[in-house]
Amino acid sequence: MDAQESVVYRRGVFADYCSSYSSKRKKATTQSNQNQLMLQAFEWNTPADHQHWKRLTAALDWFKEIGVTAIWIPPGCKGMAPARNGYDIYDLYDIGEFDQKGSVPTKWGSKEELQDLANKAEEMNIKILWDAVLNHKAGADRTETCQAVRVDSDDRNCTHGNKPIEIESWLGFEFSRAPQCLQTGIRGIYKIIGDGRKNWASDVSKERGNFDYLMFANIDFSNEDVKDDVKNWIQWLSEQVPIGGLRLDAVKHYSRSFLIEFILHIKNRVGLDWFFVAEYWKNDINELLTYLEQMKNLVSLFDVPLAHNISRLSRARKPDLRKVFHETLLKKRPEYAVTFVTNHDTQLGQSLEKGYPCLFYGDLYGINAGFLNAAEGPLPNLGSLALGRSLYAYGSQRDYFFQKHCIGFVRYGDADHPSGLACVMSSTRRSFKFMYVGRNHAGEKWTEIYGQYGGSVKINRLGYGSFGVMPKSVSIWVSSEAQGRDKFPVKNAHQFR
Repeated sequence: MDAQESVVYRRGVFADYCSSYSSKRKKATTQSNQNQLMLQAFEWNTPADHQHWKRLTAALDWFKEIGVTAIWIPPGCKGMAPARNGYDIYDLYDIGEFDQKGSVPTKWGSKEELQDLANKAEEMNIKILWDAVLNHKAGADRTETCQAVRVDSDDRNCTHGNKPIEIESWLGFEFSRAPQCLQTGIRGIYKIIGDGRKNWASDVSKERGNFDYLMFANIDFSNEDVKDDVKNWIQWLSEQVPIGGLRLDAVKHYSRSFLIEFILHIKNRVGLDWFFVAEYWKNDINELLTYLEQMKNLVSLFDVPLAHNISRLSRARKPDLRKVFHETLLKKRPEYAVTFVTNHDTQLGQSLEKGYPCLFYGDLYGINAGFLNAAEGPLPNLGSLALGRSLYAYGSQRDYFFQKHCIGFVRYGDADHPSGLACVMSSTRRSFKFMYVGRNHAGEKWTEIYGQYGGSVKINRLGYGSFGVMPKSVSIWVSSEAQGRDKFPVKNAHQFR
């Protein structure tokens, strides 16, 4: 969870194709040479019934069927209340085991249920990606007094007065609420002085002067004991739950030098092949590229500029689809891009060959009603989209980006997946795209995998076909004789709530 700029979408499968199907850019594969697909396996308004680990366990077979290779699970550590999602983290070492903050299980379930999910996923060769919330702690059990100075909320390098004052703040954990001065009654952000040498971390985002502080009680990663504790925690966690990587929350708010040290510790002591994706929420490709360089390319990043492009195009009256990849990670550093359209922070009510696409639980299953939004149903055909990518989106690619309103591309297949596919997208009216799929397919009949575009396309003797698409939609065309065609259209998501 991060301080985020507004991203608003018109929901639809079209946007998901833009982020996940087109893949001309190092192939992210598993050992079986399968395209990788991440699923964010929760949404912000998932019911707080402590049953979510069980729901995900029950759905693993379906996830595997549609091509999911990794599941990003929500924060599994205890939050400050039974119904909280875990971004208000209270105790790193409580993963649903202890009677704290009003319940034994987390919002998502018990430790044993989490272990059952992770163990079954491991058996199915599906990686579990842990959502690591390391920037802060919340839900402190008592107040403590300390020396601090009040800082400007818009420029954390500016203080209100130079003389430290004694404040009483929620900092004591027995095992925080946003630090606020109880003694003076003046709410605000306070920088603890300690022995006089404490300061914000210097290697963080320069937004608001210095963006080390985000919320709750900030963690000081200049302290060696703190760093050792977090390193010990990740080793302990890996012994409790078989995980294959981390989603690193709000990384622009804590020390880059510590994060490098932390990742290298994991690679040396815990899991050499773990995958790391960092949430750095900024619609600025140059800032993201600088961050990758500073992090020595140890992490991948969510492609925020691509999400903004898709958001803008989805709302425009006459969008130019040819610009969808303009100034994106997928264009500049595709091997480090995790592509997405929506997630728990961009849903309403909340603040490609080398790309690694991430599906959103709320798009697959629908979004529950929240404080600021009504419930929304699942997006149609998303299961077919995922399976089609898993079966056919391989090999070299040719783009047909000649028209503003209608673009397409062809994937030509590889030795293990020879079928290939043709994809057409339209932002306005019903359209057609004349594309070359290969002389080796001459005479074949190709059909659309959703079944929403009737009829077939016969590939001519030169290897060309005219592929149609309905208004404001996407169509995926594959030979009617291609392996796996009997699996389409994919049934709706396994219904669990």
